[in-house]
Formats: sequence, structure tokens, C-alpha cells
Amino acid sequence: MQKKLFTELGLSPELLKAVVQMGYEEATHIQSQAIPAMLSGADVVGQSQTGSGKTAAFALPAIEKVDVRLRAPQVLILCPTRELAVQVAEEVAKLASFKKGVREIPIYGGQSYDRQLRGLKDGAQIIIGTPGRVMDHLDRRTLKLDQVKMVVLDEADRMLDMGFLDDIRTVLKQAPKERQTVFFSATLPRPIQDLIKTFTKNPVNVTIETQALTMPAIEQVYYEVDRRSKLDVLCRLIDLQDITFGIIFCATKMMVDELTEHLAARGYAADKMHGDMTQAMRERVIAKFRKRGLDFLVATDVAARGLDVDDVEVVFNYDLPHDGDDYIHRIGRTGRAGRSGRAITFVSGREIYKMQSIIRFTKGKIRREKIPSEEEVEKKRANSFYDTLHKTLEEGKYERQDALIGRLLDQGYVATDIASALIHLFSDDDVKPVEPIREQRSAPMRREDAPYPQRREPPERRERPERQEHRPSPMGTGLKADRESGEVSHEQGMVRLTLGVGRDHGVQPGDVLGVIVGITKLPKEIVGVIRLQTKQTFVDVAEEHAELVVSKLNGIEFKGRKLWCKRATIGKPESR
Repeated sequence: MQKKLFTELGLSPELLKAVVQMGYEEATHIQSQAIPAMLSGADVVGQSQTGSGKTAAFALPAIEKVDVRLRAPQVLILCPTRELAVQVAEEVAKLASFKKGVREIPIYGGQSYDRQLRGLKDGAQIIIGTPGRVMDHLDRRTLKLDQVKMVVLDEADRMLDMGFLDDIRTVLKQAPKERQTVFFSATLPRPIQDLIKTFTKNPVNVTIETQALTMPAIEQVYYEVDRRSKLDVLCRLIDLQDITFGIIFCATKMMVDELTEHLAARGYAADKMHGDMTQAMRERVIAKFRKRGLDFLVATDVAARGLDVDDVEVVFNYDLPHDGDDYIHRIGRTGRAGRSGRAITFVSGREIYKMQSIIRFTKGKIRREKIPSEEEVEKKRANSFYDTLHKTLEEGKYERQDALIGRLLDQGYVATDIASALIHLFSDDDVKPVEPIREQRSAPMRREDAPYPQRREPPERRERPERQEHRPSPMGTGLKADRESGEVSHEQGMVRLTLGVGRDHGVQPGDVLGVIVGITKLPKEIVGVIRLQTKQTFVDVAEEHAELVVSKLNGIEFKGRKLWCKRATIGKPESR
């Protein structure tokens, strides 16, 4: 069966809008078959490897089935591990971002019961949980399944291996008989087949054959990179490895536009290609790229379908691909016709679990590498300049300047000083002394935030004066008025949140904007006024995205601290 566009699958405009925002356009094989079947109300048994895009295959129909007027559990998704439950919950939140009134909550062992109870009490309709914690809530009667319309078992064979068979049976027995039951599993051992026979009615079987995915000519590596440091690390790798011809894949058209601008500003010959461009514009860019008129082509997955260019040195996955199929398609742009090639992937935070799924799906050797330091890059540049200078001296292809040098020597300057001054004047500004640079650090940093000496702020952070902490409020311009009004947003459609970090923790307004946009993947325009306090920060966000921002930011590591985030309340500032 051929892949389909998401617009062909019968999804609502709200979900299609979310799909476009996430960079999806063409559905994977499992999505093309499973989504229409689930939307029709049929029970489904999907057999495919992890990394095939199955999360969206069941999440989209699940969201579509939710009645937003009913504040009770309507969809239950069982996952084998807490990591997968969190990953699925994040995917559901992104896909449901434009369907107002849909709430999801992950429930798993090791997390506070209070937080889970609050989410259940607030009327979450999509429950994503591990069997053990779901059973706990059922025993406590804090989770009721009487309104559940759909039960999804994700990675059912793994849950079987982990000893959850009895829990699964209990959950399926307690759910209403008139429900939709969906199984997704890489394999179908006999106990899973028995469950399918007992708890499904005429299921639609969707099977995606596993292909042998071997690409020995492509060297594959990945780096764990903080979202805000991706651009610096990308440029560092390009300079260190002398990459002059590559493709950089991003998840969204907006990211393609922004990255292309940043690369051009840093002196790289880069152009873009995405779905908003006309066919004539795309063809001009491709023709220029083929003729080596560009160093780098920045593109989305769909725009690069069918792109056939020889001698591409490297493919960068600047944003992690959605699934294993897209990963294979991307890296296949290099190492063509028996040539060698490289694929470099950036992984941020919890995306490491998605990366592991892609590794299992491709059955390839994707090596984790350490981010090179700025000192390594500077040493490489200095050595390259030395090699060029040495070659010029050896070949003797230069005009002699004996008279000028003689005048300087007569004035008492030594030859090494004269040579150093000339190198300083006429070499690349980036050439630095070869000696290692020792950075002063007041405190140890976490690995993902680690050393980026003299890192330049991206343009959008430098040019946002309206984000300054002392921006006058409509209620007054004095400091007292600011304090009195600091806990309430005065901008229509905005909600004020409180973050548990402030000036004392080394936070700047750009850091707050960066973490919100980086973690939620929402556009920066949803963020309003940012007001720093000593121990906490007030930030305005668009009301429709407030809950998502709170759920995404709560509990993450930020500036070496575990961050808390909640709606601002009038009264005494909180401390934790």
C-alpha cells in the first residue's frame, strides 16, 4: 500500500493544523492504514517495529474520538515503561494543541500521586499510563473507566515480557464492552493472540513488513545537544570537519527559514527548500545546489522527496525525524552510488528515547559522539592556516617584500613580531592562538549545557527589547505599580505564569523565551512580557497554550535546577 497525505485520511481541520505545525505532510505506511480503520470505529491490530510512526497512528484517531464536553477519561493508552508513557503524552499534547478542551495526562510509577490525582480530577480525557500505576488508580477508585470509548495497548509484546499480562486482562475486563480496542505490537506471541481473540471484535489487521535496512557506506553518529545550542554545535562541526557540501533537515518550515537566516548571517552559503515554495523556486534552488553554488541546503522532509544530488558529504538531522522511515529517507541522500557518506543527528532531552527507537528500527550502528569543544575548533582553524602558509612558503609563489621588512627590522622590530602582526592583519579573523583556552567557571555545569565559550546570542534574542523585565505596565510606570500588577497579565488573551527561577539563578529574559519555545515547539509569538524577580519570573503566554506550557516546563532541568511552573496567583511570591 502506498503512503497517503494526511489530508486524505479523514482528519478534522484542527488535527490537520497540528500535523502541519509538527512538520508532517505525508503519513507513514502504518499511519496510512491504521488511521482510517480506527476512525471508522473498527478494532485494530497493528504489527510494526518501534520507530515506524505508530504513536501518531493511534493518537490522532484517539484525539478525534474525544468529546470535549465530557470531562472524564474516554481514551486509555497503556505503555510498558514510564519513558514511553511520557513520550506518548507529549506527542498527544502536540497533536491536540488546536483541539480546544482536550486534556491528556501521563500516569506512571515514580511520579507523585497528588499531581496525577489533580489531573484526573480536572477532567483529563486521554489517560496514558503504565499498567501498574493504572491498576493502583483503579484500586483506589481514582480512575474510572465507565466512559472509556477506546483502549490502546502500545508495545503489547514488551508489556507481556515485563509481566503485565494479568494487569492488562483486568483493565480490559473493567473497560466497557462497547469500546474500541487497539493493539500495537512488533511481534504477536501466543498470549497476545489470546488477548486479541478474547477482547477484540473482527479486528482489522495492519502489518508493516520489516525491511533489511543496512547502509554500510554511511557513517552514522548522534550528539546529545541542548535545543538552544544546536546552531553553535552545527557550525562547530562544520568548521571542525571541513564540511563544504551537505543537506540539513529540519522538522518545520519555520525552522527551515530561521536556520537558513542564521547560517547566512554566519557566512555560510545556504538556501532553503520547503512546501511553501513554488515548484519553480524549488527547481532553481536544487539547480544551484547541484552546481555547488551552495554549501548547504536546509529542507523539510517532504520538500526533499526525490532529491537526487551526487557527492553530498553529510546529512544533518538538525531536528530528529518523526520515525525510522523518515530517518532512512534522509540519510539516503548521502553515500549514493557506492560512495561513502556521513549522517549526523542532533538529539535533545527526552528525544533520546525516540533515537533509541530509530536505532532499533534501522538495526544500524549509530554511534554516540561527544560534542567537540571550541578549543578543538580553534586549534583546527589555526592548523589549517599553518598548512596554507607552509604550502605558500614551500612553493615560493608570492611577491617578496624585502624592502618593507628591512625598514621594520631597521626600526628594531624582530622577525617573529613582524610575522605575527602580518598574520593578525591578513588572516581569517577566526584564527586564534593554538594554546588551549582555559575557561573560568564558578560552578560545574550539566553535560547538555556544557562549554560553549563566547557563545553569541541568536538574533531573535538580541533584538527583543520588549522582553525586558522592567517594561512599563498599563497600570503605571513606577516600580511600586509594577510590583502590584506583576502577578496579573493586562494583555488581552494572555495568561501570566510563574517560574521558580529568577535573577539570583543567572536567568535572562532570552533564556526564558528560549526554554519555552524550545521545549514546547510553539512559535515565539505566543510569549509576551517577561518580568524577572529575585527568586522567580513572571511570563505572559497565550491563554490557549498556557496549560501546555505549564505541563511541559514543570519538572525539567533548567539552569541547574528542577523547574516548577504554574499560573501566577495574587499574593506572596512562592518559594520551593
